[in-house]
Amino acid sequence: MFAQRLAVARPLAGARILPTISAMPARTFRISFGRKPILAPLDPAYYPKADEKVDPGQNGGYVNPAYERRQFRDPYAKWWDQQERRNFGEPVHEDNDMLGRFSPEEYTWINPAKGAAQIGMFIATVFGLCGVIYTWYPDKPAVPRTFPHNGLEVALGGKNAVPAEPNHK
Repeated sequence: MFAQRLAVARPLAGARILPTISAMPARTFRISFGRKPILAPLDPAYYPKADEKVDPGQNGGYVNPAYERRQFRDPYAKWWDQQERRNFGEPVHEDNDMLGRFSPEEYTWINPAKGAAQIGMFIATVFGLCGVIYTWYPDKPAVPRTFPHNGLEVALGGKNAVPAEPNHK
């Protein structure tokens, strides 16, 4: 029964038939271990002799832009990279890790003296609240517990019972 259905099976109308062989040629990768290393960048003669007069900053003549944090740039301007607030091709400062948007924020809305005063007020408030609770909170959480029959005297062995000693040995 299944074989008969398979024999008369036709493709669906409008279905796309995928090629069985790709039109792209197969790619191969060659791995070679016998390469000779390039020694030109490691050679001291490869680098020019530059001092502070010829190359200020000793950075190979790279134009270092102004030290400006990106958090202070206009967030509504048209930037090529809106999140990082950079334009395409803009030179990157050598301290880009500290100037970018993912670096720690620079706090400009409060000075250190006011921040220390706020932390001090918080600590004083917490200790003051603890002092008020300590003063007004009762020592015992409830009424002392009472037992019937003179504090269970008979159940614990009577008047002449020897008190139990703890085993600390």
